[in-house]
Amino acid sequence: MKRLLIGAVFSLGMALGSPAFAEDVVTLYAADGLHDGKPNWAQTQFDEFTKQTGVKVQYVEAGSGGVVERVSKESTNPQADVLVTLPPFIMKAAADGLLQAYTPAGADQIDAAQRDKGGMYVALCYNYMNFIYNSSLGEPPKTFEDLLDPKFKSKLQYSTPGQAGDGTAVMIQVIHAYGSKEKGFEFFKKLQANNVGPSASTGKLTALVNKGELFVANGDLQMNVNQIKTNPNVRIFWPAGPDGKRSTFALPYYVGLVKGAPHADAGKKLIDFLLSKDAQSTLTSLANGLPVRKDVTPTDENYAQFHKLMEGVTVWAPDWNKVLAELKDDAAKWREVTGN
Repeated sequence: MKRLLIGAVFSLGMALGSPAFAEDVVTLYAADGLHDGKPNWAQTQFDEFTKQTGVKVQYVEAGSGGVVERVSKESTNPQADVLVTLPPFIMKAAADGLLQAYTPAGADQIDAAQRDKGGMYVALCYNYMNFIYNSSLGEPPKTFEDLLDPKFKSKLQYSTPGQAGDGTAVMIQVIHAYGSKEKGFEFFKKLQANNVGPSASTGKLTALVNKGELFVANGDLQMNVNQIKTNPNVRIFWPAGPDGKRSTFALPYYVGLVKGAPHADAGKKLIDFLLSKDAQSTLTSLANGLPVRKDVTPTDENYAQFHKLMEGVTVWAPDWNKVLAELKDDAAKWREVTGN
């Protein structure tokens, strides 16, 4: 979902490329979003984890599909211990045999629907798909059809379905809003007249909307609410489908233990730590995300803001196994109708 692989970020001042003792490091590959800004939730937790355990966290960030692709390429010589990414890419990692079963401490506090039945992954942070617009528009486009207005020509962009998690979410949402794949892809074909072109990164679109280079782009709630702090011209919205209803769906960050992880024990400890009550209780304040534990109920302003933003928006649930099974063909169809 998101931005291109930008390399490793090492916690506690570890320099890029510096050697680390095997017993003192754990490597996490993650889709971007939870490490955005300063301070951010991910690095704050990494620092505390290192303080408590003495184990440093080596962090590698890429798009949702990019991190899974990297784990796949390294499968004969695994480098990552822990994987964090969005659906359906976490499901793909499990289906491709890239993860190993692990039940984290406190997993009983996570909704059963957000835990893989085979124990390959669990939800880490709740999130939802959305769109963003530049505040100079005054009001957001009310419907998907409004995005076809010529005023959005070369002023609209969304990340690539099948490559970016958020871009895949756009495809899923449009098909849902229009009631069928046929009508959904008809819309994408028309929308291409206004679309700037494909983007492997969702995160970078926010700055373009903020500067007015784009009027409309896609995103996700956790990332965009977090980015608005430094992008004050950005606003969040959900366009309605032909039935006049605005809707969205949960797009959680999921976490799993990599099969053949070189530091599996440290990986398990990190997963437990990130799902602990203490870590989960700071998700809204530091990451503008929502905790997955039932026994954590934030009371900060960000939590209230989430609920206010989503007033009047219906939340529906995709069948992720079906999405994954059809993703290759759907992404190919999207490329066909858009010429990307």
